[in-house]
Amino acid sequence: MKHVLFAASECTPFIKSGGLADVIGSLPQALVKEGAEVSVILPLYKEIIHSEYRQDMEEVMIFNTPVGWRNQYTRILKYETRGITYYFVDNEYYFNRDGLYGYIDDGERFVYFSNAIIEFMYRVEAHFDVLHCHDWQTGAAVAIGSIKRPHPGMKTVYTIHNIQYQGWIEESAFSELFNLEREHYAGFEWQGMLNMMKAAIHHADDITTVSETYAEEIMTPFFGEGLESVLEYRREDLHGIINGLDVTDYNPVRDEALYYRYRSSRRTKLKNKTALQQDLGLKVDENIPLYSIVTRLVGQKGIDLIEHIMHEFLAEDVQLVVLGSGEAVYEDYFRSLVHNFPDKVHVTLGFSESYARKLYASSDFFIMPSLFEPCGLGQLIAIRYLTAPIVRETGGLKDTVIPYNEYEQTGNGFSFENYNAHELLNAMKYSLYIFHQKSHMEALCKNMTASDYSWAKSAEQYLNLYDA
Repeated sequence: MKHVLFAASECTPFIKSGGLADVIGSLPQALVKEGAEVSVILPLYKEIIHSEYRQDMEEVMIFNTPVGWRNQYTRILKYETRGITYYFVDNEYYFNRDGLYGYIDDGERFVYFSNAIIEFMYRVEAHFDVLHCHDWQTGAAVAIGSIKRPHPGMKTVYTIHNIQYQGWIEESAFSELFNLEREHYAGFEWQGMLNMMKAAIHHADDITTVSETYAEEIMTPFFGEGLESVLEYRREDLHGIINGLDVTDYNPVRDEALYYRYRSSRRTKLKNKTALQQDLGLKVDENIPLYSIVTRLVGQKGIDLIEHIMHEFLAEDVQLVVLGSGEAVYEDYFRSLVHNFPDKVHVTLGFSESYARKLYASSDFFIMPSLFEPCGLGQLIAIRYLTAPIVRETGGLKDTVIPYNEYEQTGNGFSFENYNAHELLNAMKYSLYIFHQKSHMEALCKNMTASDYSWAKSAEQYLNLYDA
């Protein structure tokens, strides 16, 4: 069985800024369950240094990492848990800072990290059969690893989680930060600069992204963010593998954040709804359909579609609960919605993990009309908590939400095709019709219960890719 080294910039439970951390926290565990040997390498950020995990780490080695003409101090620490070895790259100059990203030298920081990964591979006793890198922060590592092959026969795999963020660096950095012959420059250059994601796509043996539909979408100009031609050239090596959900963590049977825990009982689920209605000062009535939105309030998430139709929809006997934060214009919109519909709408600006879980468990429908969505986590959690998602057919939303068919009683949610506000409104009105048909709601609930979006199937696909 293969020994895989995952390289990424974040990973739960150590450090998280977004969905990438959830994937790097969950996928290695699923691979181990399938028999693989997996290690993960991460930067040792300030937050990790001051965490409970630091005291149980042991020093593995110290060496200098060449970064252009400089040699940068590198210490590798090790932490083992749940059958996985986690390695941490310690360099205080680059990583002992508040937060993960957003610094003017982010390009240099993660080129250093990528160089350090390859230098570590030359020195470690373990033999890695696969180097699997994620997003732009480790794009240079998969490129350098493909060129140098520090372990004989090693395969390189690169996963695109969000093609919007590509890791652009000034062209002069090739000679200043990389220890490569000039003949490799073309593999890194894109539109007069260096692009770490382009370098990874160009060099990796295989490229994956987080849903089959997104894999097709990013080869088109609308979704490709300027890299569509590079991806089209590598079409035969591009694979869409849907992200899974950590069904141990997101489990309504054991989730302590819920008012009432349940497995497949809609009756118990409705008790969560009435408890939430009571807490939020909404009318307490299990027969009023409750819609929820848990999201970043940014354009990508389809908030402008919601703006166009929500006043009309709220004329119905429905309730809406919102949790999120983001752009001021959208925060102001939801404040105005509360002002206009105080007895029907509750909005919390910010984020709370435990409150989010309450919303997933308490609501009947979950609204997620994204402009684009590489995979999406919200719809998977909603289905797990028996809350029917209403989504646009894009990326992972299209691959995981099966539209409900009232004639065949199949499907686990509702969807619409075009980025159009009235198509969203029609999908929501259809969900409202289904809500008032008890037999259909029972069938929908049964279908969601049967939906399996655990990591097991995805892990099997990755293992097949590693062996190919």
